[in-house]
Amino acid sequence: MPIKACVFDAYGTLFDVAAAARNAAAAPGGEALAESWPRLAETWRLKQLEYSWLRAVADDYIPFWQVTQDGLDYALELHGLTDAGLRETLLGLYERLDAYPEVPGILRDLKDAGLATAILSNGSKDMLDAAIDSAGIADVLDGAFSVEDVGVFKPHDRVYALAEERLGVTGAEVAFFSSNCWDATHAARYGFTTVWVNRGGLPLDRVGAPPAEIVDSLAGCAALVAGLG
Repeated sequence: MPIKACVFDAYGTLFDVAAAARNAAAAPGGEALAESWPRLAETWRLKQLEYSWLRAVADDYIPFWQVTQDGLDYALELHGLTDAGLRETLLGLYERLDAYPEVPGILRDLKDAGLATAILSNGSKDMLDAAIDSAGIADVLDGAFSVEDVGVFKPHDRVYALAEERLGVTGAEVAFFSSNCWDATHAARYGFTTVWVNRGGLPLDRVGAPPAEIVDSLAGCAALVAGLG
């Protein structure tokens, strides 16, 4: 069945989740992060994901912005970073994360090819709106769908169903891109044609169903989509 819509995870796929810590370290006064920012970013992201999974299993949904703050608080404490001003700086930067360089161009290419484009994310609506505005990609997206509308985090089936409902397509007509292997494999199990954006060269997760394709960036994904379905 031909692909009609390309749906993207947001954090780590379109937006660089390490950018907040990296940019804070590079800014004036960021000397305390000069050596520790990669470890801080890694811990922050890991806890953000872990807390979303635990809340999904426990049926204990809260907005992803609070999950993001909880993950940061754990990471700051673990790495001995106690400056309250740093916390606020990092959260402010997270609201306007850098998009990966290829993102605006590939979204435009997909739109020019006649495909619908959308985000499907754990992110809260306000978080997604801020990131999209900061990246300047609102005009090449047909929608940004938040789990807020279903009250549970990925990889619950209700999240993937949201993309079908909002775009008016079937799962087989969706090409789904995620940098999170577990997200790509669960979306594949759900019925999407999935692409794992394996930026870190990691092994395949042993859950869900194998993705249709594995790539190391989003560059060239318009040509890739033409061969899917």
